[in-house]
Amino acid sequence: MADSLTLRAEDLLCRRGGREVFSGLTFALASGQALAVTGHNGAGKSSLLRMIAGLLRIEGGRLALSGGDAERSIGEQAHYLGHQDALKPSLSMLENLEFWSTWLGGTGDVRAALRAVGLETLSRLPASYLSAGQKRRLSLARLVAIPRPVWLLDEPSSALDAPAQATLLSLMREHLGKGGIIVAATHAPIAIDGIRELRIGPAA
Repeated sequence: MADSLTLRAEDLLCRRGGREVFSGLTFALASGQALAVTGHNGAGKSSLLRMIAGLLRIEGGRLALSGGDAERSIGEQAHYLGHQDALKPSLSMLENLEFWSTWLGGTGDVRAALRAVGLETLSRLPASYLSAGQKRRLSLARLVAIPRPVWLLDEPSSALDAPAQATLLSLMREHLGKGGIIVAATHAPIAIDGIRELRIGPAA
């Protein structure tokens, strides 16, 4: 991972279906920093993450990642964990993770990644048999198996029980400790020291 990264957003404008979702959004995050994006439903939290990931057009303003790989887009240097877990039901946990590792150019140990989220003993279980929480944990294993400097997490604790939420926090802290950057859309507080908050929309 690069020693010094900066993810910078300047005066971002987002429109969906002809409607302005947000405008004038500006922030900067350096290596080891996390940002909690908060706001009411429909304020644009998910849209911001998708914009950073390159999945949604930037209608105005600028996004840049300095200190990373100049030959790759921000999306290619980021993990986007959305509401859909993107699993093939007929494949086992291990096969799903191996597929994503191959597709995304991962070089990490996929079994170690499953172990990190407490799923190693269930690695041969087809994804179709998984609970919502297990599917979410398998998606989290992808973050471990395929290192990327920027994590974009949309309600990452959704469907996770208390032990799994503790595992998620540990993974997030470890990523930040290695110089990574995290942007998380959330309704719940995230217990990470120094995390900043960006509220989209009017104050509650």
